[in-house]
Amino acid sequence: MKKRIRLYVAYDGTDYCGWQIQPNGITIEEVLNRRLKKLTGEDIHVIGASRTDSGVHALGNVAVFDTESPIPPERMAYALNQKLPPDIVIVRSEEVGQDWHPRYQQKVTKTYEYHIFNAKVPNPLKRRYSTFVSFPLDVEKMRKGASWLVGEHDFVSFCNVRTNVEDTVRRIDEIQIRETGPDITIQVTGNGFLYNMVRIIAGTLIRVGRGFYTPEKVKEILEAKERTQAGVTAPPQGLVLVGIEYGERQYNGRKETDLF
Repeated sequence: MKKRIRLYVAYDGTDYCGWQIQPNGITIEEVLNRRLKKLTGEDIHVIGASRTDSGVHALGNVAVFDTESPIPPERMAYALNQKLPPDIVIVRSEEVGQDWHPRYQQKVTKTYEYHIFNAKVPNPLKRRYSTFVSFPLDVEKMRKGASWLVGEHDFVSFCNVRTNVEDTVRRIDEIQIRETGPDITIQVTGNGFLYNMVRIIAGTLIRVGRGFYTPEKVKEILEAKERTQAGVTAPPQGLVLVGIEYGERQYNGRKETDLF
């Protein structure tokens, strides 16, 4: 009997061309499909909640697939991890209803983090998971600028011009900016994000921190509804999809670190 399995997936995106299958390189989705076929003997096509870009990482992306495998749903994570490369890990697996879809749920909250290493010289151990900024950043000004983004707004100024969506209104519930020595983390939580939205927010706040923009400039950019008004798209390696929370349960890669 066919059943639908939900996976919580963590990965280092450095060596992948993003989540979604593409003709120009290996992707997370492709690896999962291949290894699930080896495990189950079935042609498997996983459906992911968030199609992260090339070089972007995740602690808690979500995917589902249908299978007739006799492997118990809760053991699927263990069995699949034996066949996956070390930079992709299934944190948890469980059975869900046949109609459950990771992208079409009413109550969804996503949390992303953007990591910056702010020092005079780069740290080679940080290069895969953060963006290096050599100029001093004023974190307090970055926080003030970020405050204008909280709430429901039209974020068309903060999305890639190639975004093919009619509705660019999204809700940001919270933005926290933490500073620990040279490490600065921008954490953004909301109900959904446009293509490159978090990376453009990060690029804009970096310009605020460097003094190129005032904190109030962020409000002007938001109201302009014009992509050219915002900062550059920050590099992908600093971005991590921390977790996705659905109405029926809570899961977040940062909140359940005991799973790793």
